[in-house]
Amino acid sequence: MKKGQIYEGVIEKVEFPNKGFVNVPDEDKKVIVKNGISGQRVRFCVNKIRKGKAEGRLLEVLEKSPLETREPVCNIFPACGGCMYQTMDWDGQKKMKGRQVKEILDAAIKEDYIFEGVKAGPKEFAYRNKMEFSFGDEYKDGPLSLGLHKKGSTYDVLTASDCKLVHEDMTKILMCVLEYFKENNVSYYKKMQHTGYLRHLLLRRGDKTGEILVNIVTTTQEEHDMQFLVERLLALTLEGEIVGILHILNDSLSDVVQSDETRILYGQDYFYEELLGMEFRITPFSFFQPNSGGAEVLYNVVREYIGDINNMTVYDLFSGTGTIGQMLAPVAKKVIGVEIIEEAVEAARENAAHNGLSNCTFIAGDVFKVLDSIEEKPDVIVLDPPRDGLHPKVLPKILDYGVEKIVYVSCKVTSLARDLEMMQARGYHVVKCAVVDQFVHTVHVETCVLLQRRTM
Repeated sequence: MKKGQIYEGVIEKVEFPNKGFVNVPDEDKKVIVKNGISGQRVRFCVNKIRKGKAEGRLLEVLEKSPLETREPVCNIFPACGGCMYQTMDWDGQKKMKGRQVKEILDAAIKEDYIFEGVKAGPKEFAYRNKMEFSFGDEYKDGPLSLGLHKKGSTYDVLTASDCKLVHEDMTKILMCVLEYFKENNVSYYKKMQHTGYLRHLLLRRGDKTGEILVNIVTTTQEEHDMQFLVERLLALTLEGEIVGILHILNDSLSDVVQSDETRILYGQDYFYEELLGMEFRITPFSFFQPNSGGAEVLYNVVREYIGDINNMTVYDLFSGTGTIGQMLAPVAKKVIGVEIIEEAVEAARENAAHNGLSNCTFIAGDVFKVLDSIEEKPDVIVLDPPRDGLHPKVLPKILDYGVEKIVYVSCKVTSLARDLEMMQARGYHVVKCAVVDQFVHTVHVETCVLLQRRTM
């Protein structure tokens, strides 16, 4: 088997997150082919061979999988890499994700535990409250496009004119913005040449409140009067309401959505969303769970797992904007949140005050360093780390507290499995686990685990 060779075969199994295995009998080898579904007959090109393992790039689906029981629901599938499982029914997706997560956890967990399966939010479609769209062209020197990157490409952008993961309000706003800049022949930012103007459209919409924040991200390489665009946006017939339109200036060379300067073109630079009876003020770059209904399911699992915390101090580590901590605060003695991003901590403090919670303290800083300065010790700990999990220096310090219960929320189950190894070695056992399908039609899930300290 050599790089560049093309083969055909059936995807026998897909492991988390999107790793398919194709058996090639003539070569007596299994090849990893990503972005497919079990049972599909595919054509692929071998693009990597290392230490005897081969990986292939999916070129074409020759035959559908028996798991694909419905037609695509948007016009850029399967070229778009956004929601690759939309031809499977939702129950099928949940079964597949549950199996993938359980296989990883079964290999990592040493004792019996309760696997509660996959829980889901209330919406299969239009569930995202945040979306980052890119400006570009669908093919080299083609007309301006605004939407999502083509699968496997960092350059080609497909116009998301009917993306089913977002509310129709977002689609109307996207098309209005695209048509305006097309009419005015405005350039987009080319990442290799570092030239051009339009970079991203960041949209945030409260699922419960309907409040919408429109963020147009550009470089400073050109000047354009946005007032006519503002008037067009405000004239749209929407189910929700635009409460702010911002012009975000970003001259970073890297392809990230960030702000060097933010100008308010209309309204305000925040919107409100509601979760479990509380209201949260969210700014353009605040971390907030992108599926409001799914977040409520996840946070209810956390509350159930943590149990009775009356008269207890809770550490909410990697607390983001403090949503989990604030959900627990009404039934706890005190909540102490730690988060490295200062903007998120400021938002957490504002939201706690807005919700009338006086027993929450949020601290900005690296968890590893901040833990040494907190005098009040925890009774229970909630962990919600970034995708890569816990730093190997941080985890021992957390375990040294010896609390009875730890609830670990993870958006990457392989990172969770790695961290569970040390946690079990240090005297904790996994009691139960649940998966929350917050990101329907995609490869991603949230996993929540309850760990309890063994009694000696």
